Amino acid sequence: MSRSRSVQLTSSPLLASKTPVWRSKLIVAAMALGFLGLVGRAAHVQVIDNDFFLRQGEVRFARTLELPANRGRVLDRNGVLLASSVPAPSIWANPEDLERDPIKLRQLARLLEMTPAELEHKLKDEEKTFVWLRRQMDEPVVKEIRALGIKGVYDIKEYKRLYPEGEAAAHIVGFTNVEDKGQEGVELIFQKQLAGQAGSRRVIKDRLGRVVEAVGETVHPVDGQDLQLSIDSKVQFYAYQTLRDAVKEHKAKAGSVVVLDAQTGEILALANYPSYSPSRRINLSGEQLRNRALTDSFEPGSTMKPFTVALALEQGLVKPETMIQTAPGRINITGSTISDVHPYGMLSVNEVIQKSSNVGTVKMAMQLEPREMWEMFTELGFGQKPALPFPGVVSGRLRPYKSWRPVEQATMSYGYGVSGSLFQMARAYTVFARDGEIVPATMMKAEQQVQGTRVISAANAKAMRKMLQMAAGPGGTGQKAQTIGYSVGGKSGTARKQEGKGYASKKYRGFFVGIAPVEQPRIVVAVMIDEPSNGVYYGGAVAAPVFSQTVQQTLRLMGVQPDMAVKPQIVAKAVEESF
Repeated sequence: MSRSRSVQLTSSPLLASKTPVWRSKLIVAAMALGFLGLVGRAAHVQVIDNDFFLRQGEVRFARTLELPANRGRVLDRNGVLLASSVPAPSIWANPEDLERDPIKLRQLARLLEMTPAELEHKLKDEEKTFVWLRRQMDEPVVKEIRALGIKGVYDIKEYKRLYPEGEAAAHIVGFTNVEDKGQEGVELIFQKQLAGQAGSRRVIKDRLGRVVEAVGETVHPVDGQDLQLSIDSKVQFYAYQTLRDAVKEHKAKAGSVVVLDAQTGEILALANYPSYSPSRRINLSGEQLRNRALTDSFEPGSTMKPFTVALALEQGLVKPETMIQTAPGRINITGSTISDVHPYGMLSVNEVIQKSSNVGTVKMAMQLEPREMWEMFTELGFGQKPALPFPGVVSGRLRPYKSWRPVEQATMSYGYGVSGSLFQMARAYTVFARDGEIVPATMMKAEQQVQGTRVISAANAKAMRKMLQMAAGPGGTGQKAQTIGYSVGGKSGTARKQEGKGYASKKYRGFFVGIAPVEQPRIVVAVMIDEPSNGVYYGGAVAAPVFSQTVQQTLRLMGVQPDMAVKPQIVAKAVEESF
């Protein structure tokens, strides 16, 4: 039996490894270390030092959404809305993801009230992710935009301000901008109270701007406070309407009316013309925006004479019946001549006010010390900024008495060389309505009569009311101020307008400031007509009729009973005043 040959089993040469074993182990170890490094780096990024990466993530995806607060309402004294906020969604787009369907975009442009070219211009930069298309739109229009279903076009909840009283109350209420921040009037002064405090919500958004997740706590908004003003919207409307008609009738540059409650110091109306619509402020000018009754100062002319006479009474220099010689109708003060329109001859102090005699007023003023006149005018508020929270309120001008020359003292007695606003004039006349006390004025509703500051005695205040009634009655310069059913007293004034360092030859301001009813005054009304140009410019002719109509409407609305027998008509023969 033959012996079988044994077979040698060996490894294939192809499978034979020429690499040392230690190298394989080194590679495996290196890979293991690499994975451990990645794990360590991940732990470092995710746990240990993650602040930087969290910030970067937040920058890219975390957003704080503002939750707007409802702006407070502005109400008149009777609760009538003067300003309120209503929902007004705004439209925005993401050009990067916008669906550019020509038909839909043309429809969108029409709803946005713009041309397709204008819309295309807004959307042309496709690298942007946010573009405003239109702010504060009406809800029905926004619903139509939503119905188009255009990808990349969205709406956001916002509010816009409505002003129901329009241009009649514009200078009081003011307006807000598109960001709902006050720009003028009450809206500006009381911005903090009206705005409230916005809330916030922290969220995570994806690349397309969609909210994915809410993070953190939601801070709820705090709505703004409602403001109730002293303004009576009906009185305000009638005053504005009457003023507007008078400015147009006399072809005047502008006009203002102020109505004060003599008992509480509340401003019942403050109107200016020209005005503007707070809801449509396209192409506005400074002339329209300016609240002239508070921001414009001027020389008040003859409306200052009652204060000079009241001081002479208070100092015991004259009595209402004291006779003063005004002939020949002019007086010379240190080389300067002061004249009356007509030579009146002998006049009582009562008649000096009734006829508006410059000569009679100057003769009384020159018996006074400059310091006494300055103190009187200061107590009345001239030369001081009114304590009224309103933008642009002026203080007027009252120079220190030590610098007065005799002729300056004389001219100040009848309203030249001193200046103030129409509001200051109205407030100063409360001294006659309140039996010698001047009251602080307010634009907020007051519930009770306020304490005034004594300036003159009650007896002299009543004597002045009688003089003012004569000035507004037969034989006076302000006869057109008479009102059916109510007794009135007041003083007209006419002043040349300053132009440069002198006075313009044919530019005037006409004034009338008065009280009603005379025996138990409830209101003070001041009227100014600026630059009447139809040939009539005396305050008794242009401003007194506005006073008459405003008084009549205001007292009726306040429920004040007539204190005079109602006559079919008022017959008045105009008397020219000195200025």
